Amino acid sequence: MTGPERPAGDRFPAERRGERPGGGRPTGERGERPAGDRRGERPTQGRWGGDRREGGRRPARPAVDLPRQIAYEAVAAVHRDDAYANLVLPSLLRDAGLTGRDAAFATELTYGTLRHLGTLDAILTDAAGRDVQRIDPPVRDALRIGAYQLLHTRVPAHAAVSSTVDLVRAVGPGATGFANAVLREVAGRDSDAWVAKLAPPMESDPVGHLALAYSHPQWIVRAFAEALGGDLGETARLLIEDNERPPVHLCARPGLADPVALADEVGGAPGAFSPYAVYLSGGAPGDLPALAEGRAHVQDEGSQLVANALAVAPLDGPDGRWLDLCAGPGGKSGLLGALAAQRDARLTAVEVAEHRARLVAQATRGLPVTVLNTDGRTVGADPKLPEAHFDRVLVDAPCTGLGSLRRRPESRWRREPSDLPPLTRLQRELLTAALRAVRPGGLVAYVTCSPHTVETHVTVTEAARRSGVPVDFVDARPLLPVGMPGLGDGPTVQLWPHRHGTDAMFLAMLRRT
Repeated sequence: MTGPERPAGDRFPAERRGERPGGGRPTGERGERPAGDRRGERPTQGRWGGDRREGGRRPARPAVDLPRQIAYEAVAAVHRDDAYANLVLPSLLRDAGLTGRDAAFATELTYGTLRHLGTLDAILTDAAGRDVQRIDPPVRDALRIGAYQLLHTRVPAHAAVSSTVDLVRAVGPGATGFANAVLREVAGRDSDAWVAKLAPPMESDPVGHLALAYSHPQWIVRAFAEALGGDLGETARLLIEDNERPPVHLCARPGLADPVALADEVGGAPGAFSPYAVYLSGGAPGDLPALAEGRAHVQDEGSQLVANALAVAPLDGPDGRWLDLCAGPGGKSGLLGALAAQRDARLTAVEVAEHRARLVAQATRGLPVTVLNTDGRTVGADPKLPEAHFDRVLVDAPCTGLGSLRRRPESRWRREPSDLPPLTRLQRELLTAALRAVRPGGLVAYVTCSPHTVETHVTVTEAARRSGVPVDFVDARPLLPVGMPGLGDGPTVQLWPHRHGTDAMFLAMLRRT
């Protein structure tokens, strides 16, 4: 062997592993970006399919088929620009004119790749003989999509490999040989065999095993297990459910739409628990007339249940002044506003971010809702938020969002344990403000879309203890539908994807005494 020896485990020469040979900076990490390689932009025709101008010749074989092209653009935008898949993918599909099966395939590749990212990266690291983070980012994202097809779809192996090599040819032309070799290595085992090879033993390292087997960071697996009382079998079922594609849930606004009629209208089915829920089997909900007309909105059934619990909780005395202290983007305000309209009540919706306050105003148009663009912690200092004034108060607190990882799969890779201290401090401050805002005898619902015990039980008990406002916990279980399973021992309620088919919403109900 001539020339300098390669480091152990470095299987491929630089020109075949996605790097520039000679020690140069990897392609795609330079200061400039190729045209069309920015969030939400379409790739140039030359980059993806050769000269497609009128009168020009098409290549005999397109460089990349359109669904895979769109999936790559979405995944790349998530990793390159910190974009959110649920925002960037619909615009890419719309701009490309993709519908039906092609749109469904692009969506499956995008969300599936993001959900399984941790496990895919471990497999690609082993297959390439080097840390996946040292592969040129465009090539890395293409390989992730290719590995997902090989391990989690019915795409034939030869088609998954060849289509991914075509994709690499478009985004990192010098790495096609490397991509072909890596993907053939990946194809040599199925998903279970890769997990058996790479995951630590369940007996000695259960958290590490579950994290790699079901593609979640270890700290999240540990937090889920703690919230589930240490039951690792149930933790595994939750992780599996997190990796499934969730159905779209609609909320039929009370007084404006009947859920059974709406289900017939949209080709869906009434929900299992919420009296306002409708399940969609597919399609683009944004195109539905019911949403454009304000008769319904997209909202997870769990969010509907916790908002409705506040509205149905028994209350003595006046009941006309309701408050949503953290209202953006407006889903719960939309439901509460529709309920308030039926009961001659009025909702004040508070949102600190200006653009989100505009979304709340749009979501509640035509309902008895007043939107305030201010900080909910200013209760008592803001004349529009007087103390001891409101009858029902919702605190849908900012949180890690660990309860909605099945809908926002990229969040599991962005959140860190270090996010918790500032969030929990904000949660306590907002809940304390809500306890000041509610009148004696009134109710406060504290809600998070996270099952992390620090954001749920710890936050509620600490805020109640420090607030200086006398409160009692109200058992939240009777405020949810009769017969709903798995609600625990109370007085708080934790919903779960694997138990209830909802996001993992937490609800604590407090009454100011």
